[in-house]
Amino acid sequence: MPHLKTQAISVQTHLRDQVADALRAALIAGDLRPGVIYSAPTLAGELGVSATPVREAMLDLAKEGLVEAVRNKGFRVTEMTERDLDEFTEIRTLIEVPTVGRVAATTPAEQLEALRPLAQRIVTAAREHDVLKYLEADHRFHLELLTLAGNRHLVEVVADLRKRSRLFGLGSLNGAGRLVASAQEHVELLDLMVAGRVHEAEECMRRHLAHVRTLWADGRADTEDQEQALRVGS
Repeated sequence: MPHLKTQAISVQTHLRDQVADALRAALIAGDLRPGVIYSAPTLAGELGVSATPVREAMLDLAKEGLVEAVRNKGFRVTEMTERDLDEFTEIRTLIEVPTVGRVAATTPAEQLEALRPLAQRIVTAAREHDVLKYLEADHRFHLELLTLAGNRHLVEVVADLRKRSRLFGLGSLNGAGRLVASAQEHVELLDLMVAGRVHEAEECMRRHLAHVRTLWADGRADTEDQEQALRVGS
């Protein structure tokens, strides 16, 4: 698996965290498939570490809802339903749309402008077809924007929702260039907020979350089509 390589893990104190990050990257890239059971020793061999930090990291991912333990076998990558996607999007819309409006109405333009390099980094990553950098910059942009509202618990809730919705195959959509439009919405949102156009910023965020919901569904559909083709061809 290309995203599970020995060099991805260095000998440092937080080995568990490094392993968890490597596994998340493999999930995002589609190297670890929903519904498939993976054993800790097998993954440890791919990463070049012992099985213990892999088991610990998998338990962390289980708390995030990304995998589930299977007794005496390992861990199964969690599958999500259309209802899960709808509910995640609904919760994020209820939280993020009004929060964006409040931040746009109360935050000085210079503070908002500080987020522009992140917004531009998202667009650059999408154009370069680098899905991992895209998601990293996207994650930072959204959470740093919400942080401006001054409610750390709100930020934690959204961060958790984002982790739980990362299983879908954005890799294939990224390869087709379909992430660029979503990426550019971050710049549009920031422009509206800096200009103090509160209601338009709220509508932009609402539209962006709906767009992300569509990408999740399309990414999953592409992944399922690929898996079906592999089964037919085998």
